[in-house]
Amino acid sequence: MTTIISSNLGYPRIGEKRQWKYALEQYWNQTISQEEFIRQTDQIRLDNLKKQKYIGIDLIPTGDFSFYDHVLDTSVMFGIVPKRFPYQGGKVDLDTYFSIARGTKDAVASEITKWFNTNYHYIVPELQDASLTLTSNRPLELFKEAKEQFGIHTKPVLLGPITFLQLAKGYKESDFGKLLEALTPLYIQILQELQEEGATWVQIDEPIFATNLSDEVLHDAHLAYEKIREAAPGIQLLLQTYFGKVTNYKEVVSLPVKAIGLDFILGDAFSQIKAYGFPKDKVLAAGIINGRNVWRTDLNKSLQLLEEIKQAIESETIIIQPSSSLLHVPVTKRLETELDPIIQGGLSFADEKLVEIVTLAKGLEYGKEAIQQDLENNTQSLIQFNQSAFKRNEQVQKDVEELTKDSADRGLSFVDRIALQKRRLKLPVLPTTTIGSLPQTKELKETRTRYRKGEISVTDYEHFIQQLIKKWIKIQEDLELDVLVHGEFERTDMVEYFGEKLEGFVVTKFGWVQSYGSRCVKPPLVVGDVSFDQPMTVKETVYAQSLTDKPVKGMLTGPTTILNWSFVPDDIPRVTILNQVALALKKEVELLEENGIKIIQIDEPALREGLPLDRNTWQNYLESAVYAFRLTTSSVQPDTQIHTHMCYSNFQDIFETIDQLDADVISIETSRSHGELLSTFKENTYKKDIGLGVYDIHSPRIPSSQELNHNIENALSIIPAEQFWINPDCGLKTRKTNETISALKVMVQAAKELRQSLLLQPK
Repeated sequence: MTTIISSNLGYPRIGEKRQWKYALEQYWNQTISQEEFIRQTDQIRLDNLKKQKYIGIDLIPTGDFSFYDHVLDTSVMFGIVPKRFPYQGGKVDLDTYFSIARGTKDAVASEITKWFNTNYHYIVPELQDASLTLTSNRPLELFKEAKEQFGIHTKPVLLGPITFLQLAKGYKESDFGKLLEALTPLYIQILQELQEEGATWVQIDEPIFATNLSDEVLHDAHLAYEKIREAAPGIQLLLQTYFGKVTNYKEVVSLPVKAIGLDFILGDAFSQIKAYGFPKDKVLAAGIINGRNVWRTDLNKSLQLLEEIKQAIESETIIIQPSSSLLHVPVTKRLETELDPIIQGGLSFADEKLVEIVTLAKGLEYGKEAIQQDLENNTQSLIQFNQSAFKRNEQVQKDVEELTKDSADRGLSFVDRIALQKRRLKLPVLPTTTIGSLPQTKELKETRTRYRKGEISVTDYEHFIQQLIKKWIKIQEDLELDVLVHGEFERTDMVEYFGEKLEGFVVTKFGWVQSYGSRCVKPPLVVGDVSFDQPMTVKETVYAQSLTDKPVKGMLTGPTTILNWSFVPDDIPRVTILNQVALALKKEVELLEENGIKIIQIDEPALREGLPLDRNTWQNYLESAVYAFRLTTSSVQPDTQIHTHMCYSNFQDIFETIDQLDADVISIETSRSHGELLSTFKENTYKKDIGLGVYDIHSPRIPSSQELNHNIENALSIIPAEQFWINPDCGLKTRKTNETISALKVMVQAAKELRQSLLLQPK
């Protein structure tokens, strides 16, 4: 008889109502002590364990909880602290840990970038001059805590050595093997100490195996895991892949580990099993529940697939689990009491997914009859949700069907457009601007909460927003910025805001997901065909423009970012939803232009992150993203200037796509990568206007004028001054007012000095 084990890969760390976020920010603001911070976060972590035990998960993970980021946890565990931060060896203290992530007055934070193709951001390890050593065995500490507190023998989770090194920077590709050889003994020490403490299962996360790795890396990986197995034979090692199909399937499943975790949601792992088989001596950990979406699982279909998997492999044990860590979904739908009951019935957040896993494990082990009532309830909820009236909009479907290639053509070329725009806008060389959002203060957040509770009227709330816009237009004018923004004070989030305005979306109350650090977002839910309903940004933008003679940018979130940062249904093709969103945004763009707004920024920070991990499948995604962006902007006049913005990512991978968007101006985050993106522009000719972020807004530190001059001059050594814009690297909503004004003052002064030096240079 096959043994069936239920397992979880990782649990959301933020708490049901973001208690984790508040504890972090209180500690950073010095309103609670380190002892109180530890006490509060300990409680969240222990509550997470307790809940999973109550639900009935057999293999409960530890090590998935973090104070900031699990990749940073791995770095400091191995003593990897950049030399610009004071560190004398040994266990890395909490303040140094946060300094690496957030920067200090004297040291720039480490680079932050997207975790594979998700909206989660990790802190990039810096390996140059690093002395690899085990500073503390964190997995052991957390394993012992769970055992002592609840009597649970958990499954410790580690970020795998191959993934860790592939995500790191500061070494030559040819040195990968040597670094892996140096890192392997540290993993062995961790596992040996866990083995001595009585741990049996250990999960090593290697999502990098869903990407295109070289034969050399795969060879080195096999050698490393062979050493690990021999040194810790008492540990049953679960090598966990996720986020897609394992591209080197045969090589990965032959690695010397006890179990292999495969993604059956995004990776179509079953087709690989049918084509190549699965090792008889290994346990299959089947990622059968979607760890990255919020829709209720069709338990009948999943159980049928599990039965087929069981028949296809010869294994005494099968582990049933999510397709990835549940870090990427909200905690529980139990709190969503304000949603339509039919929609609520179609949802499954982290807690509900764990219940689904336990239910499927029971059904696979004891037969369908053992979970018959669960299956009937599941079927009824899915029927109600899928047949509901809000799912279909015939007019929108018709509009999408009628789209052609020419529908996304703006007409006039960039060279001709930019000449018209420069004559109209009359901006100086090296124009200064910001990315869009301005500080969202405690007063603003409290006022918005009172408005949502009905404690203040619509009129009073809109007056409050207008006063903030008026205040910040004056501040921007006083700072002598060239292109202003209205500040986005009316918006909670750059995607959720549009989810509240567009037909086909609904928003949740507590559906928070961590993005980076303490920053959490609340992705809206696409519950049907998407369409334009009412003006979304016109009122605030036009009001801001009425206060100044300087141009004010209209600010929209782009179609690909709205899609990638929303939870979308499985029964509508993603490209269909993408084009529906683009058509809706196109109407908003037209309204902004009709009301006199001549610079419109359409942000696409999530364009790069949505790429499939397998490079062989990139083309269709990129072509769809380009088409949707161009569709959004296709109807504007040539002298209306279209901007876009993108966040931290490997832009060299999509350089041609950036150009094909045909935006007149693009701004890109680059400050934390210390200008490394410049090499991409050095190797490729880019003829449109561009702003490379000159300072890091994710850190509270104020940049010096020398630092900004250095960053700008580096950029101008590659990009002509006539094409270059000067701006921060992202929106400023998370910064305090005094930090924002001080940093922008330095930025504008740097621009003035450089303009003067350009005038003095010989022609």
